Amino acid sequence: MLIGLAAKNAILIVEFAAQNRKAGMSAAEAASAAARQRFRAIMMTALTFIIGSLPLAFSTGAGAASRQEIGTVVVGGMIAASTLALFFVPLYYKLIEDLGDWRKGLKSGD
Repeated sequence: MLIGLAAKNAILIVEFAAQNRKAGMSAAEAASAAARQRFRAIMMTALTFIIGSLPLAFSTGAGAASRQEIGTVVVGGMIAASTLALFFVPLYYKLIEDLGDWRKGLKSGD
């Protein structure tokens, strides 16, 4: 589930960046605008998932150790995935778009 939510966040950023790129923005502007446009949705999804998983992280009673481990991993993983998605997905989008533009320039120059 954690991987699915992280992938969904990345897909949303890339989709919005592609739409911005089609609207005439540069790759850097499109990626930055997409991250800003989807910031609230990504944070709302991440926070609800994290808050929903907190009872696992703070569980007590019989078998609490395994639930605490799962809860800690899920909460930490979602925090890390959301943070990394907001910073690295736009960066990689820009790098891949620039690489594609460079390759197009090489092909048209031949």
